[in-house]
Amino acid sequence: MGVRVQEVDVVVLGAGAAGLMCAIEAGRRGRRVVLLDHAERVGKKILISGGGRCNFTNIHCRAENFLSENPHFAKSALARFTPADIIALVEKHGIRYHEKTLGQLFCDRSAMDVVTMLERECAEAGVRVLTGARVASVKRDGKFVVETSAGELRAEAVVVATGGLSIPKMGATGFGYDVARQFGLRVVECRPALVPLVFGGEDAARWCDLTGLSAEVVAAAGVKRRRGSFREKMLVTHRGLSGPAILQVSSYWRAGEVVEIDLAPGVEVFAPLLARNARRDAGAAVMALRTILPGRLAERWVALHEPAGWTNASLEAMEREVHAWRVMPAGTEGYAKAEVTAGGVDTAELDAKKMESRKVPGLYFIGEVVDVTGWLGGYNFQWAWASGVSAGRAV
Repeated sequence: MGVRVQEVDVVVLGAGAAGLMCAIEAGRRGRRVVLLDHAERVGKKILISGGGRCNFTNIHCRAENFLSENPHFAKSALARFTPADIIALVEKHGIRYHEKTLGQLFCDRSAMDVVTMLERECAEAGVRVLTGARVASVKRDGKFVVETSAGELRAEAVVVATGGLSIPKMGATGFGYDVARQFGLRVVECRPALVPLVFGGEDAARWCDLTGLSAEVVAAAGVKRRRGSFREKMLVTHRGLSGPAILQVSSYWRAGEVVEIDLAPGVEVFAPLLARNARRDAGAAVMALRTILPGRLAERWVALHEPAGWTNASLEAMEREVHAWRVMPAGTEGYAKAEVTAGGVDTAELDAKKMESRKVPGLYFIGEVVDVTGWLGGYNFQWAWASGVSAGRAV
């Protein structure tokens, strides 16, 4: 049994990337910090990230790489702790890493190296870590009172770093949103993000037997200010579409909207068929499209889009269609397959420099629980580090 009532300066709820970084930063400043997590060990989601290699940052990280009701909110924290800063920490611990594609940095060996680094930094900063500790309630009577399965903690500040709803089998819950609402803070509606999309019945029948086929495409989704477009790989699955391009646009997509896919970016696929005396039939169209797409995908696409006659106008129409395949997803694979949760604690409720509640002094929200959602490729880790550092310097 732990001490029944303990007086501390800061209680951090959640020992993921954001919570660990916040605890380290606060501990370095001499604050008495207790870091709590209901899991049996810290950094569980870090360990499965990046296929077990932890895509710990992206060297191109900017506020434009994030979705939020306030697209400017992330700027302050991201400027305080940059990719160069996390790289310096990784290098200090002798962790070898590499750039994969598009600025994504991964550990050479294992995500365990990053968790070990954070655990060592916590120990050096004097942070007390309590794992397997369930939080029953967070109240305030002058100080914050955190009731846990390991006893009662009284603190000047509470930092909520409990993450979102994605990957419930890892223990994800809506606890952080409940705390926010309890203290009167608005929560932007949550939804799965960086998640595969699911076809409706008709599209499933047309495409899902092509499971495993992939192509480089430009996928776009969303409307007006909330629109994203990405040139990356698309993958056909047994339920719909996935791959980096689709995961990226899923964060921008809403139910009832179409996803537009350019299957042949920058290429005039059917130009050879427009030449004088060129062969014009389905076979020729498939041959042209096979230079861009896997054979079976090219054959299926032509079979479903074959014109009544092979005129110049019908070929031009086919060309337009191949660059603007309009898909109406029936939904997503949900939180079970989502890498992150979009939405969360409204940024209007928080001070952008400190991550502190404007209404409730001493109450902070960081990481995924906040309405800031990064692109695929290390951006969400950078937000976790940066928002954690901002709060850690303020508590």
